[in-house]
Parts: sequence; C-alpha cells; structure tokens
Amino acid sequence: MGRARLAELHGVATSYEPAPGRTVQVPEDTVVAVLAALGVDASTPESVREALDRHERRQRDQLLPPCVVVRPGKAPRLSLPEGTALRVRPEDGAPPTRGRAAAGTRGADGPLAEPRTDSVHTGGVLTEGATADGLLTALTALPPGAHTLLAEAPDGRRATTPLIVAPDRMPLSPVRSHGFLVQLYSLLSARSWGMGDLGDLADLAAWSGRALGAGFVQINPLHAAVPGTPGAPTDPSPYRPSSRRFPDPVHLRIEDVPEYVQLRGPARERADQLLEAATALRTSVLREGALIDRDAVWALKREALELVRTVPLSPGRRAAYCDFLAERGQALEDHALWYALAETYGPEWRTWPGGLADPRSAATARARTEHLDRTDFHCWLAWLTDTQLAAAQRAALDAGMGIGLVHDLAVGVHPSGADAWALQDVFASGMSIGAPPDAFNSRGQDWGLPPWRPDALAATGYAPYRDLLRGLLRHAGALRIDHVMGLFRLWWVPEGREPTEGCYVRYDAEAMLGVLALEAHRAGTVVIGEDLGTVEPGVREELERRGVLGTSVMWFERNYNGAGAARPLSPGEWRADCLATVTTHDLPSTAARLTGDHVELRHRLGLLTRPFAEERAADAVEVAEWLALLGRLGLLPEGPGDEEGAVKAVHRFLLRTPARMVGVWLPDAVGDRRPQNLPGTWDQYPNWRLPIADAEGRPMSLEELVASPRLRALMAEVARLAPRQSAP
Repeated sequence: MGRARLAELHGVATSYEPAPGRTVQVPEDTVVAVLAALGVDASTPESVREALDRHERRQRDQLLPPCVVVRPGKAPRLSLPEGTALRVRPEDGAPPTRGRAAAGTRGADGPLAEPRTDSVHTGGVLTEGATADGLLTALTALPPGAHTLLAEAPDGRRATTPLIVAPDRMPLSPVRSHGFLVQLYSLLSARSWGMGDLGDLADLAAWSGRALGAGFVQINPLHAAVPGTPGAPTDPSPYRPSSRRFPDPVHLRIEDVPEYVQLRGPARERADQLLEAATALRTSVLREGALIDRDAVWALKREALELVRTVPLSPGRRAAYCDFLAERGQALEDHALWYALAETYGPEWRTWPGGLADPRSAATARARTEHLDRTDFHCWLAWLTDTQLAAAQRAALDAGMGIGLVHDLAVGVHPSGADAWALQDVFASGMSIGAPPDAFNSRGQDWGLPPWRPDALAATGYAPYRDLLRGLLRHAGALRIDHVMGLFRLWWVPEGREPTEGCYVRYDAEAMLGVLALEAHRAGTVVIGEDLGTVEPGVREELERRGVLGTSVMWFERNYNGAGAARPLSPGEWRADCLATVTTHDLPSTAARLTGDHVELRHRLGLLTRPFAEERAADAVEVAEWLALLGRLGLLPEGPGDEEGAVKAVHRFLLRTPARMVGVWLPDAVGDRRPQNLPGTWDQYPNWRLPIADAEGRPMSLEELVASPRLRALMAEVARLAPRQSAP
C-alpha cells in the first residue's frame, strides 16, 4: 500500500487499461525500477516509509513549488502562510515590487488601477494573495512570458520559482489551407547530392505556393543524427535522432553556401571532383535503383564543407555568425562539442575516457579548449543549416503560403546522442519509452528512447523543453508533435525488460501545454498533434480546447460507437480542428491501399497476424466501404475501377470535411505504391531510404514531379475545391 501511494505521488501508474473494462497490474519490480529512475528508493518497506516521510516534509517545508504555470482563467492552487510577501520579477528585467498575501482573499480576474497592501503590483497588474483555495489568480493577467515568482514568509523563509504565464490557446491559421506532406530526403532534384536537401525544400515550397495555391509543406524531422561509424552506419530514421535541438547539416545545399563560389585553385578542383561524385550518387538513386545512402552523401558534403570553411567570412557574415553563437549559447556549444568528441572517441559517450562522459566535468572543460577548432566547425555547420532553413521558410512565405514549413518534432532522442549526453540530468537513466500491449500489438513496443524526467523538467522551470521548442520554431509556420499524447503520459520500459513490463508515468500536462502555448505564441506558430492510436480519455478534448490541431487519417475515421461494424464517417462528422490526410509516412500509400498491394507486401515479409486470404478479404471490405461512400456522395465520377480517379476521389472527400488543413502525401500524387517506412521491420525493408517513385516504381526527380500530368491533374482538383477562405 505504501509503495502504491509513493508511486501515485510521483506520477507512476501501478495499473493500466489495454482495453475498456480490462485492468492490468504493473509488476512490483517495474514500479521500483521506475521510481529509482526518478531518484526515489522504493526497494524495501523501510525505504518506502523514508521516501514518504521525505516527500511529506518537502511538501510541508517548501514555500513555493519547483515551477508555477498559469494561463487566463487557470491559476494553480497554492498554499502560502498568511503574511507571505510576494513579488514577481518580470522576464524583461524590470524591478519587482512587493506586497503581502492576505488570508481568505483571491486575486482579481483582470488588471486593477491601484495596488493595495495585500498585493503584488507589476507591469500594471494587481495580484492579490491566496490561501489553500488557490493561487494569486491575477497572475494570469500578466503578459505571457517566463517570469520569476519570489516569496518571503513571516518566519524569514525565502523562495523563488519560475513563473510561466502562458496564453490559453495555440495560434490558429485564419484560413483553411492545403499542402504537401513529404519526407525531404526522398525529394531529389537535378541539384541534389544523393538525397533531398534544403534547396529542394525551398523550390518545392516556392513552386507549390505559387502554382498550386498551397499553404504549407510538412516535412519529416530534420533533427541531427547520430553519426555513423565504419561498422555501424547512421540510423536513417528521422525519429531516432542524436539531437532534437539542432538540424542535421546533411540537409545543406552546398552550392548555396555563399563562400562556396569563392573557392580557388586546388580547393576548387577538389570541390568540382566532389560535385561530380555527388552527381554520380544522385544518378544511381534516380536512374539505377540504388537506395539513398545518407553516409555516402554526408562524406561528400563534409569534405566539401571543410574546403568551404577555409574561405574567410565577410564582415557581415561574421557578425551574423557571432550573433547566432550568442543566441544559441551553451546548448550550441554542448551540441558541437559532442560531435567533436564523437569524431575522436565514437558516438557512444558512455565509453568515453577520463570523465568526458560528464558534460560538466573538469576533463570536459579542458576538452572544450583542446577541441576548439572542431567545436567551432560544428557550430558553423549548425549556423549554415539554420540560415538555409530560414531561406526555405522565406521562400514559402514569399510564394503566398499562409503557414509555410511544417516542422516535425520526434518523440525522443537516441540514448547515445548529443542531447542525452548534454542533458543527462533531465533524462531518466535506464529507461526507454514505448507503448503498452494493445489489440494491435500484444507484445507492446520499446522505441529505445530515454524519457524526460517530469520532476527534473519542473525543477529547471521547463528550460530544456522551452529551449527545444524555441529552436524548432525559429523558421516554422507550424509544428507537428509526434505522439502528442506524450505531453500527458508516456509508457516507460526499464532497461532489460520486455515492453509488457512497463508502466505509465504522468507529466504535468498543464505545464507542458502551457510552455508549448507560450513558445508557439511567441513564434506565431500553429501546432499539430499526432494523436493516432490509443489515446487516454479526455486528452483529445483538452488538446482541442488548447488549440492543438489533431491528425485525422481517412482510413481510420470511422464511427466506433454504434453496434456492429464501424462505418466510415461522412464529411460532416469530421472534426474541424485537424490536419486531414489520406495516409502518412508510416502507412501504405493510397494506391497500395486501393489495390491491396500493401497486404501482399506485409505477407511477403511475414508481418501478418492472420492468414493472407483472411487479411486480404478484410482489407478489401474496408476499401469497398469507403469507395461506396465516395460513390454515394458523387465524388467518384470515374468509377471504382479507376485507380487515379479513386485517388482524386479521396482527396475530394477530404476537402468536403471542415478540416482546417488538408495534406496531400506527395508520393500519392504520382501513384507511388511503396511506403517510406514499414513499422515492424528493420533490415527486411529499406525504411527511410526510398526516393519518390511513380506507379511503376521508377524514381522521380523534383523536376519530373512538377511536370507530372498525374500530379497536376490531382492538384488541379484540390485547388479547385479548396479556394483560400476563412477557416471554420
């Protein structure tokens, strides 16, 4: 009983429901292991009692919690001794003013003209004291920002804590819009060095905005990857990065770096040779059936960049670089140092010698000086990538896009990567996130990504989370958050255990959403949550209240509440606050879904959980139900036997829904049958390494995509049915 209480106090669930009405108890040793990862010893009855006593003393003695998050109409409850003096230090550095908390009073809901003796006055807003009934509700009227709350009790105790004042909702686009969804690496042009790059992204955005009236382009995460080694190539998955705080320079368009054209002599000759090699690499992918080889691309680009770095920056460029260094600060220095050290010792930082595994050790401090040149090289790469991302977003907005680039935030980071090294204090050691067993996967999932520690995040005032979001939103019109349910809870799996032996750990969703709203508000960025799969009751409703758009995939949009088989939802039954798509990078292409090719693929790879004939028949029934609905709605004039017409029809359907955003999977526009990622496979399928191809499997360049009659016909239908108009 004591251990269960201790787990509850730290947000660790001791049971879960894999299906409605069915409860599964979490193993005791899992609870012990997870609590240990949170710094709590629950291994014996004595240690449990001591931990409970410590928690009680801490709650009794602390004047302020580790962090306070407020928003309009939502102030957290907080107990303060009567007579406690309170101050707010504004984020802008203005001096705070003093007041006192009064027993039995509550703050005003808005600004008042004159401060009283029982109040705190700052920034023109009067806030009054509170008892256990609630916290100074007038704090919610402060301007959004990361302020500081200070308290001094009558007995002399003093405390300070971060005060996050957040907007109530995320920004929303004022117009309905449509756009492409694409995995950037798969989008090769005549100028690519073997994989799609930021120049290709800018071109796609500029063309689709101007020629098709598109409002956005959504891309895969561009996070920095763990570098490959001779025996271990780089993991091509964009969802298992080294760092989510900085983009990967493999996406650079080398020729667009201004100093590239200034290369002379032997450096120019070598650069030209590298360009020839890149041309051959691109040709092998587009014309010879080769897979995208990220390591081969980076080897060429890296050598070219080493040459480019020998060209001095102009005074203006040098000043811009220095501004970037100052703005990104310690986070950038740590990131670059990790990559510099990985060049010498390999990426597995836990095996680094002489104290280097600790980013704050004396040995690491010396390494910062010893590896100064290589650290600066990786800082420079981050700056170059940032400037090209900015250029791509400018190209999108200049083309008339209302949103522009939609970036993607992966749910976690590689345990051996730069973020896991630099931010060790806020990651749970020995833990991995995943998913519990459910009706679709009886074994559960282990994603191999360490989770944030909710207690450590709160203790820092959510600074690592704020910095992460701020970096991602620098050049984004919208942000997609993978597995957005992770803002509420995550499934933790102790190292060495099966996913079935994990448990849920809860996060402070009010704080996580508040920080997200604050940073999105500052950047003017729309937020999209990937909320597919098992979602805890109430989560979608709360996300909708806070202005986070959901993700609605057509094949999954059915009425599951009635008796019998779930029927497809009609357009009017769809939610408005969502990004509506037919498919995603983890699902079959529309052509493969319509023809049943995706079932045959999974059968060949041994991924089916029931006989092939049974699976194929069930899939055919689902497709037939949708085609029948499309026919009844008059959206399939070409007839059900016309594949290209059916692809148009499903997009006509999406445009009948009230969805704020409608996404077209770019490979769908040319009939590509191959998924970019096939969950449940590793080396059995070339995940994350395929270029976009036509219906016959022939890879297509960006120039060929733009000229494709099939793509133009589909997008003409989309543009005709989706004129720019006010959102619902």
